[in-house]
Amino acid sequence: MVTRQVPRTADIFDLLQFKKIELNPRKRRLDSALTIHDLRDIAKRRTPAAAFDYTDGAAEGELSLSRARQAFEDVEFHPAILNDVSTVDTSTTILGGASALPFGIAPTGFTRLMQTEGEIAGASAAAAAGIPFTLSTLGTTSIEDVKNANPTGRNWFQLYVMKQREISYGLVERAAAAGYDTLFFTVDTPVAGARLRDKRNGFSIPPQIALGTILNAIPRPWWWWDFLTTPKLEFASLSSTGGTVGELLNSAMDPTISFDDLGIIRAMWPGKLVVKGVQTLADARKVTDLGVDGIVLSNHGGRQLDRAPIPFHLLPTVAREVGKDIEVMIDTGIMNGADIVASMAMGAKFTLIGRAYLYGLMAGGREGVDRAIQILSEQIVRTMQLLQVKSIEELSPDHVTQLMRLEHRALGAEARI
Repeated sequence: MVTRQVPRTADIFDLLQFKKIELNPRKRRLDSALTIHDLRDIAKRRTPAAAFDYTDGAAEGELSLSRARQAFEDVEFHPAILNDVSTVDTSTTILGGASALPFGIAPTGFTRLMQTEGEIAGASAAAAAGIPFTLSTLGTTSIEDVKNANPTGRNWFQLYVMKQREISYGLVERAAAAGYDTLFFTVDTPVAGARLRDKRNGFSIPPQIALGTILNAIPRPWWWWDFLTTPKLEFASLSSTGGTVGELLNSAMDPTISFDDLGIIRAMWPGKLVVKGVQTLADARKVTDLGVDGIVLSNHGGRQLDRAPIPFHLLPTVAREVGKDIEVMIDTGIMNGADIVASMAMGAKFTLIGRAYLYGLMAGGREGVDRAIQILSEQIVRTMQLLQVKSIEELSPDHVTQLMRLEHRALGAEARI
């Protein structure tokens, strides 16, 4: 029999510890986020639908994005045992420089529309974390202001080759003059993808005001206050705006872009040159032979061609075939530090996060970006410790199996002829 007694008040207080109340509402909500998905939920509550859906959405049926995320979820890890992992080293080198973590911030367009601190929050958070920051041609902060926000860190610039070539050439010269060390030459955007959420929301630059916009804004007055009381959006390249995002992209992009343009930019750019948007092994080999410094396996976050190849599935083959001659990076679908660890194990030299950083930005500005980086960093460390590897260099394909839901259908002899 268990002997029972009436509990004494002193005993109860010894057992109970009351959690300290956090009075800062921003810190309170960010501390409650344990995953990038949690940050996404907060971002959705705090951001008008049009701006949130521009970030969250993808092209047409959004199959490319959902498949990319599913590919990371369909990973089986194979941990070692009895290794001392009391400390692990998450640092790596990429494109001739160091990064404290095996990921950097990807280029994103129209960022200050998502939250007014925009690229400045991203660049300063990257500087604090010791990782690279990439500014988009369609960013809403100038090349020079991003440099001022990250004066001693690594700044990269993503370039669209536009119909008016002199605009693109001028951006290359400005980025070089500002000390950016790497240029991303983007090749998957001859025209804009069909981003249906944006069309349905009437998302435009500047935002269009309609009854639906007003109703959606009522529970989010802080976003509109920030938008209306901060400086007018400044684009890295566009001198005039007006129209939907797709219309703006189509007015700027050039479907005649070719390998000749890559050669011209290579001759102009003094730093490292990366081709972003490679989606086949054949093209990976071709640009490797042309002497660029790196490639990003990417389907543009699923925002261009729907049903595009899954970068993570393409990674092992490309890394095996050209990884000794060129630095292979990957983006699209990364939502967890385990996704990054799996990518590095399968041969990536580096990874890039886009939406994951933007969810943090929308959830809490600069502090939200810090939180996103912290979440991913903690997940990377924990995954490495549970795999029992001490450094990024120790990761190998032996640590990962890519479980396949989608398989290529074998073609008969008559179909191959």
